[in-house]
Amino acid sequence: MTPEEETEFARRRKSRNLVVGGTLLFFAVLFYVITFVQWGSQ
Repeated sequence: MTPEEETEFARRRKSRNLVVGGTLLFFAVLFYVITFVQWGSQ
């Protein structure tokens, strides 16, 4: 693999990791909000 290909591969991997991390964070916040709303309405 050439250095240019390695750089491109690392850039794509970092981008994909940020998307996965953002998705996990979104679901964690969503779970917290749903739980808090249900707990507050009781």
